[in-house]
Amino acid sequence: MRLAFLRLVPLLLLAPLAQAADWPGFRGPNADGISPETGINKDWNQKPPKTLWKIALTDNGWAAPSLANGKLYIADHLDKEDIVRAIDAATGAELWHFNYPDAEKFRNGFTVSTPLVLDGKVYIFSRKGKIHCLRAETGEKLWSRDLVAEYKGIAPFWDYCASPVADGQTLIVCPNGPEHAAVVALNKETGETLWQSGDFKVSYASPVVATLNGHKQYVVIGEEGLYGLDPATGSQLWQVPWPTKLGGKKGPTPVIVGDRIFVATTEGGDTGLVDVANNTPTLVWKHTQMQDHFPTSIYYHSRIYGSSEPKFLVCLDPATGNILWKQETGQYTSVIGVDDAVIALSGKTGELVMLDASVPDYKELGRCTPLGGQSWAPMIIANGRLFVRNQKELACLDLK
Repeated sequence: MRLAFLRLVPLLLLAPLAQAADWPGFRGPNADGISPETGINKDWNQKPPKTLWKIALTDNGWAAPSLANGKLYIADHLDKEDIVRAIDAATGAELWHFNYPDAEKFRNGFTVSTPLVLDGKVYIFSRKGKIHCLRAETGEKLWSRDLVAEYKGIAPFWDYCASPVADGQTLIVCPNGPEHAAVVALNKETGETLWQSGDFKVSYASPVVATLNGHKQYVVIGEEGLYGLDPATGSQLWQVPWPTKLGGKKGPTPVIVGDRIFVATTEGGDTGLVDVANNTPTLVWKHTQMQDHFPTSIYYHSRIYGSSEPKFLVCLDPATGNILWKQETGQYTSVIGVDDAVIALSGKTGELVMLDASVPDYKELGRCTPLGGQSWAPMIIANGRLFVRNQKELACLDLK
C-alpha cells in the first residue's frame, strides 16, 4: 500500500497544474470568456479572495490584460505614447516595456485593445489603428504597420477598440478602410497583407472565428449589420441588417451559441439570435429587453450572462430570448465563467460578485471589492488567479 501511495503522489502534485490555463488574448484561451480551470474557492463569504499584488497604471482607462507563460501583458499610456508593459504574473514586477507614439487626447482612456500572445509574439492594435508585433520575451519590435494610413481607415466615434484575432497563420484586424478594407487579414509572422474585404463600416467589437453548421467563417458586427466572411479570401458569405437608433456604435462582440450567433446591442437596438445554415441567415428571435452597451456576454451552462443598461446583470435563455432573471449590479457589468461559477464585475463600483452557474436561479456565493471605482475593463483568469483593474490600478487575486 505504501508503494502504491508513493506512486500516486506525483500524480496528485501534477493534478492542479493540469487544471491551470493561460489567458493569451481577448476572451481567453477559447475566445469565449470562459476559463477551463477548476478547483477555485467558491466560498467568498467565509474566505474572500486575497489580493496578492497591485500595480499602478497611467492610462486612466480600461485596457484589459492577457497572460501567457508567466507574463502578463497590458496596453498603458503616458503623455503622447502608448506603453505595452510585460509584468511578472507572480510578483507584479515589470519585466519590460515598449513605447510608441499614438493618441494624444484622453477619451475615456487610450488604447483598449487586449494584447494577443501567440507563439512567442505579442500583437497589439492601438486606438489610432497601428498594429505592432513584439517579441514576447524581450519586447523587441519585429514588425509594425499603420493601417489607418495604409487603408485610409476611418476610426469609429471612440476610435479603434477591437482586439486582434488569430486563426492559424492569419491575424485579423479591422482598420475600417473605405475601399474594400473594413477587415484585413495579415500574415502573423511578417505582417504582410493576405486579403482585404468589406465595404461596410466596422464598429468596436472584435471579429470572431466561428464554425457554424460545419463551415468555418469570420463573424464581424458592423455599424449597420452582422457579416460572415470567408477565411480564405475575405469574401462576404452572408449579412444580416442590425441597425441601432443612435449611430450604430456597437461594443459587445458576438457570442457563438452552438451553430448560432447571439448579438447584443444598445442605444435602442435589438438583441437577438441568428441561425446561419448554408450561408442563409435566419433570425430566431430578437427584442430590446437586454441593452448591452459594451461588455461582452458569455454563454455558459446553456445560458447567456451579460450586462443590460442602465445597471443590471441579466441571465437569458438563448433558445427563446426569455429573461430568466436580472439583478442590479451597476453600470457596464463584465462577466467571466469558471468552474461552474460566474464572476461579475460592476463597472460603476468595482464590486465583484460570484454566482453559482450550475443553477438557473440567481444564487450568490459571495462578494468583495478589491479596488473599487470605475472598472470597465474585462477581467481575466489565469493559473488560479483573477486579474481585475480600475482606472488607476491592476490587482492580482488568489482564486484558490
